[in-house]
Amino acid sequence: MNDEILKKVEKKTKVKKQTIIDLARKLSSGNMKDEGTLNEVIDTLAAATGKNVSAETKDKIIKTIKDDKVPNNVDKMF
Repeated sequence: MNDEILKKVEKKTKVKKQTIIDLARKLSSGNMKDEGTLNEVIDTLAAATGKNVSAETKDKIIKTIKDDKVPNNVDKMF
């Protein structure tokens, strides 16, 4: 992943670059459609950002990912 993009994400979210890289590795080595993996990633991101993610929101995020409705260009998300 482009270092500049990681810096933008880190600045906007306050999530350390290494945490982002670790999560990306976890997703790339696992099944991105696996609910257990997605739950772990969401929980890790929530803890890293100090956000509380409700079960309903988590379900919506997982459904979006499983239904392939995530934008293809991460750079355009920020």
